[in-house]
Amino acid sequence: MPYPDGVTSSPLLALREMNADRERVEVALREAVHTPDAYLSEIASHLISAGGKRLRPVLSIVASQVMDDSEVAEDAVQGGISCELVHLGSLYHDDVMDESTTRRGVETVNAKWGNLQAILAGDFLLARASEIAASLGNEVAGLLARTIGRLCEGQIEELRHTYNIARPVDSYLNSIEGKTASLYATAARIGGLVSGYDRHIVDALTQYGVAYGMVFQIVDDILDITATDEELGKPAGHDMVEGVYTLPALATLAAGGPAAAELAALLGKPLNHAECEKVLEIVRANGGVAHAVDRARMYVARAESACDVFPDTAASRAMRSATAVLLSSVE
Repeated sequence: MPYPDGVTSSPLLALREMNADRERVEVALREAVHTPDAYLSEIASHLISAGGKRLRPVLSIVASQVMDDSEVAEDAVQGGISCELVHLGSLYHDDVMDESTTRRGVETVNAKWGNLQAILAGDFLLARASEIAASLGNEVAGLLARTIGRLCEGQIEELRHTYNIARPVDSYLNSIEGKTASLYATAARIGGLVSGYDRHIVDALTQYGVAYGMVFQIVDDILDITATDEELGKPAGHDMVEGVYTLPALATLAAGGPAAAELAALLGKPLNHAECEKVLEIVRANGGVAHAVDRARMYVARAESACDVFPDTAASRAMRSATAVLLSSVE
């Protein structure tokens, strides 16, 4: 899933030396997808070239500094790279399934080169991620493999409820925990593992990553309702057009009344442009967004609580404030 494009800053990105570390990430990402085949290299690096905040590698880096603000080890960078490559590979596959034509303001791989190339390039990115994880040891390799499985489980949970206006909220939460939060959790956990932290610290980092990822995805789903096409870099309301009903829509439906009835009558099938605009209008005006914000606040509290076991370092302070800043973009 994409980072929330409406979020322009984060305490995680503002840490001293983070610009230099992010440059290390960019270099390592490009090296990771370079092959002797120029055609494959071009396709595999397409979304890397389109940019991004690289929040998964950033989280691995910050997690590796949470105890003492030490210099970032190369293993923490490589661990973050493995997570970012899984994320990018999943985007290639998502765009094929959704028949998307734009991503991060550029043509999708499937639109530019075709579905077969996009699928194979996505597989290549997952393979490179697994190779990098294996270089960091058996525990990291097994962790990343399980995470790829969780991404698939989350995607299947979403697909089985496509166009289902009775989709339970628990289905939505389970899906985003698999599709999004699990990879943030893994990024944070890898940062702790490669730093040799005690297990209770590694587990707290993992809990933080889950909570951060849940806030991240709920914010992203709110922005899909409230932001413009230009702000998102993709069409607003795309999820509902594709029959993916996220928390703001589900909350509006669950509230009952005339607005819920009108929304239910429109959903359950593909939407044309006029219907999509009407659906967005209904969800924006009837409390669904506010409900989603309230739910996200619960995960903000969990993220902050997970930070209680860390010492007072620049990294831990940035982590503690990051989820609240993320949520503030839609409050």
